[in-house]
Amino acid sequence: MEELFVILTGSSLIIFTLFVAPIWLILHYRSKKHVSQGLSQNEMHLLQELATKEEQMSERIKTLEAILDSESPNWRERA
Repeated sequence: MEELFVILTGSSLIIFTLFVAPIWLILHYRSKKHVSQGLSQNEMHLLQELATKEEQMSERIKTLEAILDSESPNWRERA
């Protein structure tokens, strides 16, 4: 029984060392490389677009709140 356990443990270790560990290391360092490169040109462009849209929406919200404040001063209390 002990011999079977030793054989299974040894073969599991060999399989892990030959197949699982190299794949795991490759994927790990590939993800580290991708993170360290930062944003791509396309991602940077999308981020800039989102920032511009956020500024526009913020201005619109301020305008809408000003209109509501003048037309219905207690609108904030109802929400």
